[in-house]
Amino acid sequence: APQKEHADLTIEVLPTALDPEDKKTLRVRCIQKYDIEGFEPCYLFDEGSAFSWVPCQKKLLTSGPGVRFSSGPETYYDQPVQVLEMDGALGNIAELVYIESHLCNASTNFFGELCRAMLLLEDAPGSDNGTGLMQTLAAFAIRDLYEQKVNAEIPVGSK
Repeated sequence: APQKEHADLTIEVLPTALDPEDKKTLRVRCIQKYDIEGFEPCYLFDEGSAFSWVPCQKKLLTSGPGVRFSSGPETYYDQPVQVLEMDGALGNIAELVYIESHLCNASTNFFGELCRAMLLLEDAPGSDNGTGLMQTLAAFAIRDLYEQKVNAEIPVGSK
């Protein structure tokens, strides 16, 4: 797909790396370019750090082979990018609030908004895995960019 090279945010859906025999579980990568006006890439814990994280099973129920998150800078089509990855599936979407507490630059308006949005669609395909999570993060980023543009165009005092 030649357009991927020019996208500011790309969501890649791949087979899980947790269990080579598992053909159902997905690994989903949110690839975000740096230096986009009005956009700050989403990451886990510490900006610029690269790591893999398996959340405590007492705090996050999972299904299938479990869940692993990764976050860090990479190079994608010769461009520096920030990648946020989820490999696996959640067992209880309400517990996503635990992950949300460790996300930075998620473009949410309040803590818990990401979890709430995911719960509204909990019966939709992908709601328990990275496809739903990354699409929701992308939607929040688009909303944030839109609101910045609209607010920039409204003269002060005209609201």
